Amino acid sequence: MRFVPTNCLRIGMTVGENLYNQTGDLLLSRGTKLTDDFIAAIGRLNYNGIYVDDSISSDIEIISVVSGETRTNAVKGVKGAFADIKKEGPAARRALAKAKSQVEGIVDEICSNSNLMINMVDMKVFDDYTYYHSVNVAILSIVIGVALGLGRDELCNLGYGALLHDIGKVFIDKALLNKKGKLTDEEFDILKKHSQLGFEHIKQGYGVSKTSCMAILDHHERYGGGGYPNGLSGTAISLYGRIISVADVYDALTSDRPYRKAMIPAEAIEYIMASSEVLFDPKIVAVFVKKVAPYPVGTCVKLSDDTIGIVLENREELCLRPKVRIFKNTEGFIDKPYEIDLSEFEFLNVTIVDVVT
Repeated sequence: MRFVPTNCLRIGMTVGENLYNQTGDLLLSRGTKLTDDFIAAIGRLNYNGIYVDDSISSDIEIISVVSGETRTNAVKGVKGAFADIKKEGPAARRALAKAKSQVEGIVDEICSNSNLMINMVDMKVFDDYTYYHSVNVAILSIVIGVALGLGRDELCNLGYGALLHDIGKVFIDKALLNKKGKLTDEEFDILKKHSQLGFEHIKQGYGVSKTSCMAILDHHERYGGGGYPNGLSGTAISLYGRIISVADVYDALTSDRPYRKAMIPAEAIEYIMASSEVLFDPKIVAVFVKKVAPYPVGTCVKLSDDTIGIVLENREELCLRPKVRIFKNTEGFIDKPYEIDLSEFEFLNVTIVDVVT
């Protein structure tokens, strides 16, 4: 199985992973052959790509720390919470209780797969960015929390805060949130209010723990100072806030936005590493880079010797040197693809230079 961007999908390709629509219903099941109509439907939903099975990847299994169904249901849950939060009263409490229950399910799935790296390229729906982003930040935050040794209750509170970290954006004008151009200083000042607004609203009468509330407030604080809303630094920032800030920036960087294209995971991880101590807690960065693969399994990569291969396996301590199946060279496709391990001595002079589609 390998990830193929939507604009590279072709008739006859085989769907490698169940694909759900925005309401959580199964759109295409694994094994379905793509037709013109199916490809058009994927495009209309604004998915950035899907997983396919083909001759070079059919034996590659990509195990996600969270199932596609669980992720999609969580997106529905957070969408409901965002929609109902301004109504207050019973509707908001029910929506938040449902979202909390889904976080608990995510925690249990991740804990059962705690030794896995984040290998799956995320299949995002651009039009529902805020909700997919919230769920992805929760998943990444919980993965970091597991690696840090947090207990289940702590992980649930961390995940809940992460899922709701942008809840304050419901109080910000949508036109401002979706603006394609650069924000003016005045507009940015308005946008920066979302963490304070979310914190002030969510702490009142919804049964959200203090630690989850503080995560909402602190997720834009910066380890070296200069963040908002309170300009905190170092460990004065809550632990959950420090964790969520890393997950938040990583997922934002790897997502298509109105004003820029997504970075590949490797580029985003380099940014996170370069910003250690300035923007992010170095201890959390050290854990993060061990748990998130820069070249996810199923990614096609170009190597410095002009061969092209597909990533087969990542390991925590050797995440930049994965095992790769070579299937193409300068002369074209290879009759008998072969595997190399970039961590072995004979391949130390070979590096990954690009991600290809």
